[in-house]
Amino acid sequence: MNEIFEAGDRVQLTGPKGIMNTIRLTAGTRFGSHKGEIQHDDIIGKPSGSVIENHNGDQYLALKPLLSDYVLSMPRGAAIVYPKDAAQILVEGDIFPGANVIEAGVGSGALSSYLIRAIGENGKLTSFERRAEFAEIAKGNVENFLGAKPTNWKVVIGDLQEMLPEHCEVASADRVVLDMLAPWECIDAVATAMKPGGLVIIYVATVTQLSRTFEEIRAHGGFTAPLAWESMVRPWHLDGLAVRPEHRMISHTGFLLSARRLAPDTVLPSSRLEEAIRQSTPMRTWTSGYPRQWASDRSVRKSLEKRCARSRTT
Repeated sequence: MNEIFEAGDRVQLTGPKGIMNTIRLTAGTRFGSHKGEIQHDDIIGKPSGSVIENHNGDQYLALKPLLSDYVLSMPRGAAIVYPKDAAQILVEGDIFPGANVIEAGVGSGALSSYLIRAIGENGKLTSFERRAEFAEIAKGNVENFLGAKPTNWKVVIGDLQEMLPEHCEVASADRVVLDMLAPWECIDAVATAMKPGGLVIIYVATVTQLSRTFEEIRAHGGFTAPLAWESMVRPWHLDGLAVRPEHRMISHTGFLLSARRLAPDTVLPSSRLEEAIRQSTPMRTWTSGYPRQWASDRSVRKSLEKRCARSRTT
């Protein structure tokens, strides 16, 4: 990235009170506020990280905006995946240069922007979106930030489970990223498109969505046991000896769930605990009413583990 400001570049201006404004540079144009005016020509030709003065002598820090800055301020059609969750998707989803990635849905294009960067020029991103108006906003946002339409990105309008076979060969996708209302409806189609060993990572907003998606993946039988988590970010206030957590934090935004695709006709070995539940009538009776929820109840699980341990020593 060229760090010298040129006409057409976006610049993030931070004023004396920390207020930020993002503008696009145009030769001969002025940026005006109640504090005064800044000539765009005073910024063009300067390196990112320079301090610019307006005509009243107020100083502004001029920086090229980061992608995380851009996605928080770009036009939205649908809710965005926030930077903290996008970071988790890139790392825990193991998005790598050259990867063939499937994404659904596109939303406002925030996650698409991160994915395009991560896969590089040799990668391929195919994004599915049910609503054409969201797709247009997403394409505009991505092209606006990158400065051009990515040649390795294709946006398909329609339902993933219906359109995926037409746009993705069987067992060709390295990674699948789902951010949609009912991801459990797409598990069969996703499994068909994925390579053995590939990874699916899913973003959902509610506990109900998380539970239903988990159960569908587990019932499918073609994936490893799903892992689920959420992330929270707590900023800290640093001012001399006044070091403390900020009063506000970025807490729950959504849940993430991931699983690896198994090779064809592969059956995962059962754990000792699950085998004990299937074979022990008293244990099945004791856990009646908890057909699937028992695994997420720590106290129930610990009791079952103790019973299994006792049964192995007798």
